[in-house]
Parts: sequence; structure tokens; C-alpha cells
Amino acid sequence: MDDENKKYSIETTDYEVGQDNIQKWGFDIHNPVFGTSAVLIIVTLLSLLLVGPTTALNSLNSLKNGIIEQFDSFFMWATNFFLLFAFLLILSPLGKIRIGGKNAQSEHSTLSWIAMLFAAGMGIGLLFWGVAEPVAYFTDWYGTPLNVEAYSEEAKAMALGATIFHWGLHGWSIYAIVALSLAFFAYNKGLPLSIRSTFYPIFGDRAWGWLGHTIDILAVLATLFGLATSLGLGAQQATSGFNHVFGLDGGIGTQLIIITLVTFIASLSVMRGIDGGVKVLSNINMIAAFILLVFVTIVGWNSVLPSLWATISGYAANVIELSNPHGRDDSSWMHGWTVFYWAWWISWSPFVGMFIARISKGRTVREFLIAVIVIPTAVTLVWMSVFGGIAIDQVANKIGLLGANGLTDISLTLFHVYDAMPFSSVLSILSVVLILVFFVTSADSGSLVIDSITAGGKVDAPVPQRVFWTCMGGAIAAVMLWVGGKDALQALQSGVVTTALPFALVLLMMCVSLIKGLRTEIHEYKAPVPSDQEA
Repeated sequence: MDDENKKYSIETTDYEVGQDNIQKWGFDIHNPVFGTSAVLIIVTLLSLLLVGPTTALNSLNSLKNGIIEQFDSFFMWATNFFLLFAFLLILSPLGKIRIGGKNAQSEHSTLSWIAMLFAAGMGIGLLFWGVAEPVAYFTDWYGTPLNVEAYSEEAKAMALGATIFHWGLHGWSIYAIVALSLAFFAYNKGLPLSIRSTFYPIFGDRAWGWLGHTIDILAVLATLFGLATSLGLGAQQATSGFNHVFGLDGGIGTQLIIITLVTFIASLSVMRGIDGGVKVLSNINMIAAFILLVFVTIVGWNSVLPSLWATISGYAANVIELSNPHGRDDSSWMHGWTVFYWAWWISWSPFVGMFIARISKGRTVREFLIAVIVIPTAVTLVWMSVFGGIAIDQVANKIGLLGANGLTDISLTLFHVYDAMPFSSVLSILSVVLILVFFVTSADSGSLVIDSITAGGKVDAPVPQRVFWTCMGGAIAAVMLWVGGKDALQALQSGVVTTALPFALVLLMMCVSLIKGLRTEIHEYKAPVPSDQEA
């Protein structure tokens, strides 16, 4: 290894996983991170409840909106940079490096691997926003992208293209950078599977002190509150679906039952681990989603192909303009949708990135980045084209409830689309089941991530600890829903989004650290130069 590589080598660190851990009551906890996180979780929840959910929501919304408005260009250019950085890695010689070492083998089949990363990284969003978001843009529900004329033919292509812009290459590149950094430093350098490990080339042993503790604590809080928010809001959406499909009138009681059921199944899943739990559920998800997609495609075939072309052309024609924050006359739309989306992707990147890292050993950097960025984007493009295209056609041609009334209740938009299609009840029931399984996969994968961080980066923490964090997420969601309703959950969501600003800076430094780390291994993949004697 040359002098430059030695300078950034991290194989000589004397850090040992678990050196600050405490084993007690069946737990194996990294005391500074676990203890501080627990205190901050309790203080945050008590403060939110004491101040009052509505007051807290207004305050946190003001903070969130202030960050989005003041740092809009920063979020936009940072996200553009992450995408460019990822594609440069794909094209560079560094793409040959294999996660886990030159001879590492993949632990999961490619299909199962893609199913797991997809279920953790997106999942439920496809079902609700796959129909609601394109319709919102098409009908000027909250502004239109680039101020196109609502209900026009141009608006259809723009609506579908802008939806893919928010759910495609840019967002997944954020997850990919975090996931690749974590996987590389954990499996190639033997460091703990924790956010702090990615900064060893920059900060050295200080990464194991309070600087690293702070980064990991922020990751725990963002992940736990993000999961609790999604679980609570998801329970409300699922309840709306149950009420619509089965004619029930369920309220808070039904919502709490759904949270309890999801938490119970997620607990069973984390007890079985990734192979016996998360992988099985993710494969079930993938099969069910594929069946649903095929059936809806067949039923709505007349609008599918035009919508697919409209999505591709709308995205290709407008992606550069949508990516540029300057000179825009649709700033309200950009702040309310694009900048918020980038902040949300960034705030969730520690959770999704760490889970993807856990399941990605044995892949080359190039294979990893293509799979994590391109494949989900392609699947999402097809999904949004089918569901979003059918929904827009119903609105444009005044078909069904959606065509008559437009967007009224986001949680019911999908079911309103089904109501105007054959076998609507079967489609609705399959979607409700799919929604619940997606909730479970998010809950169990998120719990495994929090468990790893609070165990000092270990991937084999005790089962009681895994179950504890799963139940904690469900309990927070249930308490917030019971005491403060939707306002409390949205206050948590706004709080999570505000963490995107410091995490964006963390991700930018992570790119620098990743390059330094990768350069220490590229020499192993260079072809040997033959000696004079061999020549």
C-alpha cells in the first residue's frame, strides 16, 4: 500500500465493538447512545404532550417551513450532488470494489435482496401517493409543477414526470450513499455497523467519542419517531380503507387495534431475524404487489401504455428544470413538495441506509448502486404510470367518485379509483392486506436498525432488545394517537423533517469519507504488472 493509502487506512484502529456496552436484563446496550436516546425520547414526548399537540404542531411546522424556505437551494443542490456522486462511482474504477472483500459472497438472492430494500425504502408510499400525487399535480390541488396549466395534456405528462422525480433516482441516491458507506466500513474495514463508523477517515478516534455518540443519537431519534409517525398515520389510513371496503365505522379503537396487530407481527418477525422474518415478509409483499399491478394493468390497459410514455417523456423533458431551484416561479409548489421530499428522504436515510447495508454484503459497488438506485426507480415508474395514469384518466373523463369530486381524502383516493373498476372489492381487500404487510416490514426493519445502533453497531444483539424497540415504536404511535390524534403525529413528523438539515451535512461529509475509504482498497483490484522475467 502506498503512502497515500496508508494515510487513510482504518484497519489499524483499536476500537472494539461493544467496548462501552452493558449486558443486563437480556440486553446488550451501548450505554451513551442507549441511555441518552431514552432520556431524549421521554423528554420529547412529555414536552409535546404538555405543550399540547396543536401548539406543538404549529411550532414545529413553523420551524420545518422556515428550514425548507431558507435552505431550499441547499437541499436541492445537495440532492443533485448525491445523484451525480453515485453515478460517478458507478463509472469509476472504484465500482469494482466488492462489499465485504474481494472474495465475499452474497448472503441473499438478488430477488430477495431487491424485495427487502424496496419494502423498507418505499413500500406503503406507492399505494397511497401512486394515485394521489399525480392527481394532485394534474388538478392544481396544491399548485402545479413549473406552473403548467391544470387539466391539460401537458399537465398529465408533467404530473407523472414530477411524481417520478420525487420517488426515483434522486431520492434513492440518498439512501444508496448512506447504505454504501455503512456497508463498506462495516464489512470491508471491520468497524461497527453504525453511522459514526463512516467518519473514521475524517475524525479518527474522535468518532468513538461524543461526536460519534451525537450522530448515532440523532439517527436513533429520527428513525424511531419517523417509524412511530408512519405507523400512526398509516393506522389511520388503513382504518379509512377498512371502513370504506367493509362498511365499518371504526375510529380510534380500530386504529389502536391495527397498531397492536402490526407491532405484534413485527415483533415475531424481528425474533426470527432477517432470513426468517424480514425476507419472508418482503417476498410476500413483492408477490402480492406484482399480482395487484398485473391485474390493474390488464383492467386499465387502454390508458397504461399512453401513461407509461407520458411518464417517461415528462420526466426526461423536465428533470433538469425540476432539479434547478433558481429562477422558479412555482416556489410554493417546490417548497411544499420537492424540498419537503428531499428533507424527508434525508431524514429517513440513516434508517433505510443502515438496513440496506445489513443485507448487501457480497455486492460490488457498481452492482450495489445500480440495484439500489435504478431498479426501484424503474419499478416505481411502471407503478406510478399504471395507477397514476388510470387515476388521471378518471379525473379527466369524469369517471367514478374521483372523477366527480377530485381529491377529497388522500387515504381513500386509491379505493375511489378501484370503485370505478371491475372486481373493486377484491382489489381493495388485497390492497388493505398489502398496506398492513408493508407496515410490518417497515416496523421490523426499522427496529433492527435502532437495535443495531443502540448496541454499538452489533448486528446480533439479543432478541429481547429487538422486541423492545419494536414495541417502543408501536407504543409511541399508540400514545400519540390516543392523546393527541393526527396533530401529535404530524408534530412528530415535522420534528423528524427538521433533522434533515444536519443530516444533509453529515451525508456530504460521508461522501468524502467514502472516497477516502474506497481508495485504500482499489489497489487489490488492479491487474498485476508482469515482471521483466515473466515478460
